[in-house]
Amino acid sequence: METSMALSDKINEWLEWDKNDNTKSEVKKLLTAGDNEKLEKLLLARLEFGTAGLRGRMGPGYSQMNDLVIIQTSQGLASYIRSCNDQSTKQGVVIGFDGRHNSRRFAELASLAFLQKDIPVYLYSQLCPTPFVPFAVNLFGCAAGVMVTASHNPKDDNGYKVYWENAAQIISPHDKNIQNSILNNLTPWEKAWDTSSLQSYPSLQDPLSKVMKEYYAKLSEGVHDRHSNESSSTKIVYTAMHGVGYTYMVEAFKVAGFKPFVSVKEQQDPDPEFSTVDFPNPEEGQSALDLAFQTADREGCTLILANDPDSDRLAAAEQGPGGEWHVFSGNELGALLGWWTLYSYRTKNPKADMSKIYMLASTVSSKLLRSMAKKEGFNFVETLTGFKWMGNKAIELEAQGNTVLFAYEEAIGFMCGTTVVDKDGISAAVRAAELVAYLDQEGSTLLKKLNEIYTQYGYHISLNSYYLCYDPVTIKTLFDKLRTIEGKTDSYPQSILNGKYKIVGVRDLTTGFDSTQPDNKAILPVSRSSQMITLEFENGLVTTLRTSGTEPKIKYYTELCASPQQQDKEALHKILQEMVDAICNELLQPSVYGLKPRPT
Repeated sequence: METSMALSDKINEWLEWDKNDNTKSEVKKLLTAGDNEKLEKLLLARLEFGTAGLRGRMGPGYSQMNDLVIIQTSQGLASYIRSCNDQSTKQGVVIGFDGRHNSRRFAELASLAFLQKDIPVYLYSQLCPTPFVPFAVNLFGCAAGVMVTASHNPKDDNGYKVYWENAAQIISPHDKNIQNSILNNLTPWEKAWDTSSLQSYPSLQDPLSKVMKEYYAKLSEGVHDRHSNESSSTKIVYTAMHGVGYTYMVEAFKVAGFKPFVSVKEQQDPDPEFSTVDFPNPEEGQSALDLAFQTADREGCTLILANDPDSDRLAAAEQGPGGEWHVFSGNELGALLGWWTLYSYRTKNPKADMSKIYMLASTVSSKLLRSMAKKEGFNFVETLTGFKWMGNKAIELEAQGNTVLFAYEEAIGFMCGTTVVDKDGISAAVRAAELVAYLDQEGSTLLKKLNEIYTQYGYHISLNSYYLCYDPVTIKTLFDKLRTIEGKTDSYPQSILNGKYKIVGVRDLTTGFDSTQPDNKAILPVSRSSQMITLEFENGLVTTLRTSGTEPKIKYYTELCASPQQQDKEALHKILQEMVDAICNELLQPSVYGLKPRPT
C-alpha cells in the first residue's frame, strides 16, 4: 500500500525523535508490515488536552501515551508557564506519580523539561495520592502541578493531570493555550531524554516529608471528636484497590485517633496489572469489592472503605443486621458527608453566619444538598461536571469571604473543606469513619442516618444509565430535534406521557438557553462541542441528557426530588420508573435512532 506524504513525514519524524526502543520498534514493525491504516491512527492524530490534561492508552504514536508525547507535552506546558508567569522560575512545579506502568518514568521525563526551562521541580520520591499534588502546589506556592495517573482506568492507560497555581485543575483558556504551546515545542530539547542527569540539578527537590507533615497536621486539625474515634467499636476493612493508598491511609487513621483498619491484603500493594479486579474502580460496587466483602466477613467487620488506585475517590459499604451489604452510591455518600460536614461545622461554630457558608455539587449529582440548603440556610451552588469546575468555584467563593464546607460529584468524588481543592479520597475516608464513630455512639448506622436525612429533607431517588451510539451525526440529530420540537429554535418538550408530567424548566448548556433565568440565558458555562440538556418537571424530577466526552455514550441522569411530606418510597420509585421509561421512549427514542442499551 502506498504511503501518503503526510504519513511518510510523520513516520520519519517519529523514528528520528523517539529514543524509546520499545515504542520505536513497534512503529518499525508496522512500517515493515505496511499497516498504513494503523500508522495513520497512531501518527496523524494527536491526544488533546481534555479534562485537566491528557489520558489515553499507552503505546507508540502521537495518539497514545508514551515517552515522546510526555516530553512534548511537558515542553509545551513548561514554555507556556514561563510565558505567562515571570515568577515561575522561583515558584517551581510539583510532580507526582502513581503505581501504573511507566508512571515514574513519565514523571522523570516531565521533570527534565521543567528543569531545562529553569523551573524548579518538587518531584515526589515515591508513589503518592493524586490529592498530594494540589496540596503541595498550595503549600509551596508553585506555578503548577502535574500528576501522572489514569485514576481508575484500565491497566493499559495512563494520564497527565495538570493543576494551575491556584491548586485547582486547569480550565479554559489554559487547556487550549497549553495545547497550542505543545504544538510549538514538538522537537525534543537537547537533554530531553537524559533522566540520568536529574540528580545533578540543584533545583530538584523531594516534597514528600514536608507534605506528609503538613497534610496530616491539617487532617488532624479537622478531627471532630478524637475520643469518639478512639472508642469506636466499628471494625473497618480498607482496600487500596492495588493503588497507592495503603500507607497513606494507615497514617490518616493514626492521626485521627482510629484503631487500625483491616487491610485487604491481596489489594494492599501497588500493582499496575490490577490482578484481582476486572476494572480497578470501586464505583463498580459488587465486582470490584468482592475481596473486601470476603475479608470483612472473615474478620467480623461491618464497614468497608475503598479508594481507587490514585486515592482521590472513596467508596463505602455497610453490613446490615442480616449480614447483607449495602454499597453506597456517590449520591448517598454525598448526602451523608454533606450532613456530617454541616453538623461538625455548626458544633464548632454555633454562631456562624449561614449566609456565608457554601456547598457545591456537579449538575448531574443529586439535588439533596440543594434541599438541605433551603432548610438550613446555607448556599448551594451547582457546577458543570468535574472537580475542575468545583475546585475553581470554591476558590472564587472563598476569595469573596465565604466558607466552602463540602463539594462532591456522583462518581464518588468528595472534597471535604478546601485544604485540597479537588476530590480527596484520603480525607473523605477519615470523615466517613468519623461519622460512623459518631453514629456508633448514637446506636445508629449510616443507612439509618441516610433514611433520617431523606425524612428530614425529602427522598431523592435516582435512576441513571446510558445508551451506546457510535455515530456523532445521529447524536447531533437527536439533540437538535429535542431543541426544535415545534420546528423552531428553543422549542423544547413541554411534557411526557401526553401531558401527565409537565416540564417547567429547561437548561441547554450546548446552546446557552435556560428558561429558568429572566433573560433565558444559562449561568453555567456553555460548551458547543458537547450535548447537555437538563429538564425539570413539575413533580420534582430532574433529568439531564448528555453525551460523554470520552465514550460513545448518551447518558441520562434522573432524580426525583420529593418533599419531606412524601414518605411513600415505593410509590415514588414507581413514579420514577414510569417517568424514566417515558423519557427514554419519547425523548431519546432508541428505536428511531438505533441506540443500543447499556450492556447488562
